[in-house]
Amino acid sequence: MADSAEQASLMEPLALSRCLEQVRKTTPLVHCITNYVTVNDCANALLACGASPIMSDEPLDVEDITGICGSLVLNIGTLNTGTIEGMRLAAAKATELGHPIILDPVGAGASALRSETASEFLDGYGITVIRGNMSEMKALAGASASTRGVDVAPEDVVTEENLAASSAFAKRVAARTGAVVAITGAIDIVADEARAVAIRNGSPLMASITGSGCMLSAITGAFAAAGQDHLRDAVISAVAAMGVAGEVAAHRMGPADGNGSFRTYLLDGLFKLDGAMLETHANIASGEE
Repeated sequence: MADSAEQASLMEPLALSRCLEQVRKTTPLVHCITNYVTVNDCANALLACGASPIMSDEPLDVEDITGICGSLVLNIGTLNTGTIEGMRLAAAKATELGHPIILDPVGAGASALRSETASEFLDGYGITVIRGNMSEMKALAGASASTRGVDVAPEDVVTEENLAASSAFAKRVAARTGAVVAITGAIDIVADEARAVAIRNGSPLMASITGSGCMLSAITGAFAAAGQDHLRDAVISAVAAMGVAGEVAAHRMGPADGNGSFRTYLLDGLFKLDGAMLETHANIASGEE
């Protein structure tokens, strides 16, 4: 873990614990238009971290719903023409209101529809955070990338050896889009155009369940709504919180437990997480050295 002085400098002016406390204090209402595979887990993850979820993709409904929420999460995991239209209307409303919009470009690069839809939202609306794996980010950036559907390709995995180059790439994407970029995987990177940090929390078991990334995008919506004035710090805190919860869940695993138990323990980990635990266990350092 980064020493306390280094971690404090990376997180100023808003500390990890303060970000989490703001979510629990303000109970932000988060509008999620997400995929139907993981929608229930996303809602429960938001409740676990202290936020309040609302899920609506009906075009006749989404503008009113977005209008009463603090942030909007767009997850393209199970696209259809109806949800795309609902996303457009919700994104336009959130942009008009200046609300944080989190884009999760699930499977970008796997199909023309996914890539074109993600690019449309990125270019046409006020996207403030992009959260995805490295393959998805490369596809959005127009860089050469392989794809394994919704999973990161092995050659795109962020490692200690390519961390500096991956951080530089994240900063370039942030500079081009104006969004905070969160590239998540074995090592997570959060960057704006000025700075990139690496977060080394989590467990390999998080890849054994469907939805851990979707849940992270959802809770990022909560942290962004509660900490909009310090958006990069809010995103760092959300990513660290999910990673620490994953570590707590993995530690609870017993000989008879499988991925179903891990999923439950992960939600429990988010629910029981407090500021002191987050500050103690978050492993945050510069990604540029």
